[in-house]
Amino acid sequence: MPEPAAETTKSRLVSAAFALFAERGFDGTTTDDIAQRAGVGRTTFFRTFRTKEDVIFPAHEDLLERIGARLAVATPRTRDVALTEAAGIVLRHYLAEGELARARYRLVSSVPVLRAREVAGIQQYQRLFAASLTDWMAGEPDGELRAGLVAAAVVTAHNYVLRRWLRGETDTPEADFERSMEVALRQFRESPVGGEETAVVVLRTTAGLEDVVTRLRPLLEHRDEATER
Repeated sequence: MPEPAAETTKSRLVSAAFALFAERGFDGTTTDDIAQRAGVGRTTFFRTFRTKEDVIFPAHEDLLERIGARLAVATPRTRDVALTEAAGIVLRHYLAEGELARARYRLVSSVPVLRAREVAGIQQYQRLFAASLTDWMAGEPDGELRAGLVAAAVVTAHNYVLRRWLRGETDTPEADFERSMEVALRQFRESPVGGEETAVVVLRTTAGLEDVVTRLRPLLEHRDEATER
């Protein structure tokens, strides 16, 4: 099926913009330059993007929407999976972009106004995660605080892997991402919602195994009876 005309125009503008930024620098490129290189009029440019900066982050709003949709169908029990999959949406988008993502990284790193724009975008992602976490942790001790901490950990874990890939420091970003999310979420993981924590106590004794089991059995049976009540 042919790509919609609006998407084709958007893609052409992005390609033209990055080519010009590489040739002339960000400050040395105007919106008219981009429109001319893409073969469209100035009006078409502003129907597609509001500003020159928007060309650098053309998928930001779409990514926010997709993350929000994934988190919206999650529950407290599926929290960790939802957080990992939602953050993975952003990572896989950049991986699919390939060299364009790396060109953006180099450009943003060298232009302060773009770096500020990127930071603002990261904060939007973090607030989105925090809002869902706050709902899931409602009623928990320090729920709002913990929600903010988890959201920050998720975004940090994602950005750590993404930037290593952008710098060419890893060729296994998917595996690195799964590991980073596991590390980020482990410190906040508690017993399953509605479940009971189990404490395991290790004692040193000269008694035989059968003797120990015999002594423990009444305690275990009493616990099971209490649970049934």
